[in-house]
Amino acid sequence: MSSNPPPTAAANHSLASLLEASVRWLAARGVAEPRIACELLAARILRLPRLQLSLERSRQLRPLQVAALRRGVLRLGTHEPVQYILSEWEFRGLTLKVDRRALIPRPETEQLVQRVLDHSEVWQAPVPRLADIGTGSGCIAISLATEVPRCEIVAVDREPAALELARENAACHNVATRIKFIQGEFCAGLPTASLDALVSNPPYIASHTCEQLPTLIRDFEPRSALDGGTDGLEVLRHLIPDAAMALKPHGWCFLEIGHDQGEAVRALLGQAGFTDITIARDLAGQIRFAQARIP
Repeated sequence: MSSNPPPTAAANHSLASLLEASVRWLAARGVAEPRIACELLAARILRLPRLQLSLERSRQLRPLQVAALRRGVLRLGTHEPVQYILSEWEFRGLTLKVDRRALIPRPETEQLVQRVLDHSEVWQAPVPRLADIGTGSGCIAISLATEVPRCEIVAVDREPAALELARENAACHNVATRIKFIQGEFCAGLPTASLDALVSNPPYIASHTCEQLPTLIRDFEPRSALDGGTDGLEVLRHLIPDAAMALKPHGWCFLEIGHDQGEAVRALLGQAGFTDITIARDLAGQIRFAQARIP
């Protein structure tokens, strides 16, 4: 197996030949979905929509473009996520900056945002006030601020680097003045009974499971945003009672949770005084969300 990645081995620098050689080289190293990753790299380098690449297969790449593709393929060969190589990713139609300061935004979290947007009781106040706890890249807070201009958002994260990334993304989408950023744990700094809704995608993976995650997650995404302690519920045990204190009467809590945590989270919500508890599945059919109301 050659240690040198393409396109050095390719005699023909057409897009098709470079992609095929790159995909083979990455597949031999066990990289997941190498074709998608290579096409995303090529689309960025050529400044084309990915779907248009099929019409450009005979296109000859210039030396600088070949070199850029090779650099990206080298990084993919280490199992680095393509999102970090591209330095951006799409979330609910927004292009967000992504890097190793925060988790890569995922489709399940897009669904979490949609659950909040669809819940009419959250939006009855003239100026709904919401909090995003563990904001990371800011994807939840920025989506809500963009899609509901009349709301006020508080975005909290314990990691200064993640909070800075969220600020950068908010500025890019012109919502920085409508989001208050707080560095802290859970709901520290939030007044009692001040929120109409609280949303969070907290760390919920058990510590021993973190060690078994795919390389592109385990070795590149921040462990602090993944590791939920011995059973994956450590953060939720602190967050849920905090949420109960921060929410107004009749305020709602929306959580992303692990596929095997539904009943445990239901119990934690009940112990904290929440009612109308719902455990819901994502589009793949896995348990993924919890929502509940403070009486």
